[in-house]
Amino acid sequence: MHKRIVVAGGDGFCGWPAALYLSAQGHDVTIIDNLSRRRIDQRLGIQSLTPIASPDQRLSAWYEITGRRLHFEQVDLAEDFDGLRAALAEIRPDTLVHFGEQRAAPYSMKDAARKLYTVNNNIRATHNLLVALTDLALDTHLVHLGSMGVYGYSDAGIEIPEGYLNLSVQDEGSDRREIEILYPASPGSVYHMSKVMDQQMFQFYAKNDRLRITDLHQGIVWGTQTEETRLDERLINRFDYDGDYGTVLNRFLMQAASGLPLTVHGTGGQTRAFIHLQDTVFCIGLAVENPPTAGSRVKIINQMTETHRLRDLAALVASVTGARIALVDNPRKEAAENDLRVSNRTLLDLGLRPITLAEGVLGETVDIAQKYIHRALPEMVAALSTWTVEQRPGVVTADALARGRQILT
Repeated sequence: MHKRIVVAGGDGFCGWPAALYLSAQGHDVTIIDNLSRRRIDQRLGIQSLTPIASPDQRLSAWYEITGRRLHFEQVDLAEDFDGLRAALAEIRPDTLVHFGEQRAAPYSMKDAARKLYTVNNNIRATHNLLVALTDLALDTHLVHLGSMGVYGYSDAGIEIPEGYLNLSVQDEGSDRREIEILYPASPGSVYHMSKVMDQQMFQFYAKNDRLRITDLHQGIVWGTQTEETRLDERLINRFDYDGDYGTVLNRFLMQAASGLPLTVHGTGGQTRAFIHLQDTVFCIGLAVENPPTAGSRVKIINQMTETHRLRDLAALVASVTGARIALVDNPRKEAAENDLRVSNRTLLDLGLRPITLAEGVLGETVDIAQKYIHRALPEMVAALSTWTVEQRPGVVTADALARGRQILT
């Protein structure tokens, strides 16, 4: 069914391909973005490995190739409530897909200024959206891109459910009562803490104002391209590889393409959830087409397809690229080893057929890393943002990248 859809943060890594996918499905899509991700690159002295066209060039290319128009409004969700409210009042979207938050855990831990920015930006952006929707009395379905990181990465010994946990609790007498709670949050960074605060706001507005909300707890995204972004180089998606914004797989691939060892933090025993970018946009589409009813609880969906220990992921990349693996200090404050079992039944039941690393589709991402290697700054790959003062900034140096502490292969 044709919908009017707003994609907040639609100029970013997940937002851009999602906007293209939804447009290709026949929806009328408007991107709302303040272009902050581009400015952060400038401040960090880094750029996407892939060349990113201007917003105007991107929109023109999409129309030239497909005949479909993407609309664009430059609005700061966190700072310009009036502009946001005016845009939503004019568009009156059926669905609002919310990517408009600072998305990097290392960046959120970089220093005091980035911690403050992440909380101020993310919490205010989300709350401004919720207030605007209620103030305008819009029956808009809010689809939010959350994070698996709200659950934390301790070994709970159970399969993590989709948002809610059923408990049996003894009352004041001898009877037991069945209750349902949000799965206990355990954020591992300021960024993940902001996502936990998001989900608490969603609970309130769904209960108090009957907003229809879907919260997608997403794993680490791998891959760079989707069917839509492959159509023209002007549509190409971001490839972040730096220590702040580069996901672990992209950093491994950049190191391999640069002839450096793959740097694994600590023992590499940390288990993470992953999903391919093509599956991400497909899952966004599934969420858009399957909204909750007004008055129902927030629909929480685990948006992931597989889990991997980081040392196993490094071994996979090494087998494809021939790179070596090196252990370095872990800049994060986290368990050295953890298991992770996650339920993703909702998306599988809705028709998701996961793209997995084992299928050998890593090759395209390797090819992109090699094609644009001339744009790379290898010295930016190191993860220098540390989680505590005791870890001291800069323990993972460029020299550590080159030599490693323990060569595993």
